[in-house]
Amino acid sequence: MSWFESLILGLVQGLTEFLPISSSAHLRLTAAFAGWHDPGAAFTAITQIGTEAAVLIYFRKDISRIVSAWFRSLTDKAMRSDHDAKMGWLVIVGSIPIGVLGLAFKDHIEGPFRDLRLIATTLIVMGVILGIADRLAARDEAGGKHRAVKERKSLKELGVRDGLIFGFCQALALIPGVSRSGATISGGLLMGYTREAAARYSFLLAVPAVLASGAFELRKAGEGHVSWGPTIFATIIAFVVGYAVIAWFMKFITTKSFMPFVIYRILLGIVIFFLVGTDTLSPHAGESAG
Repeated sequence: MSWFESLILGLVQGLTEFLPISSSAHLRLTAAFAGWHDPGAAFTAITQIGTEAAVLIYFRKDISRIVSAWFRSLTDKAMRSDHDAKMGWLVIVGSIPIGVLGLAFKDHIEGPFRDLRLIATTLIVMGVILGIADRLAARDEAGGKHRAVKERKSLKELGVRDGLIFGFCQALALIPGVSRSGATISGGLLMGYTREAAARYSFLLAVPAVLASGAFELRKAGEGHVSWGPTIFATIIAFVVGYAVIAWFMKFITTKSFMPFVIYRILLGIVIFFLVGTDTLSPHAGESAG
């Protein structure tokens, strides 16, 4: 991998990690469209450490408060009813599905799941689901002529059941094209949570999963065509760009609809199917060289 490739892929990772459009799919597609080697699941996981570092900094007050309360709750029974202490446990509970399924389907994640036809399918299907969830949320928020405004849930109402559902939604993102934020936010909206609550828990839930995955894949850095230098460079670029994107996205979702992302996902999926169907692009482009 050249330094130019790592720059572009780092930018793509930072720009797409927090948006509901799938960063892993875009890394795969960028390489395929440019005629580069597929950067692979290991490169994706390691560069995600950069974007999760942006989450740690952006949500540093929330995370510090949650971690502190969780540790205190281990010895202080009175703290166990504290909301932040509960959030600590719920992040742990919500991280179980992706940990178990990630190990169980490891070979598929690094192989068959990177087929461009599967990516196109998940882009479209999850785009439709996100669109439905977004419209339901908008209907609750706006009310109607014969329908009162419906108050949606905050994170204070999050329990173990919903935490596990969020976790299984996050686990779907093991398939490129699903999108970690897209799946968890869709799940949250369908369960009746506000846009901000769903997005906030989505980002917090991603921290242990992404850091663990990145650390696990560090042993593969430098193998094949992807060397240490470009990987670290791409991770730094992803961190800088990712921080700017997460700050923008958290403001965006308070007043805007997810429909632009829904339309983008569906159109991109259709384009991929067209290119693969006309043999303009191989569904396994770059894989053999990677």
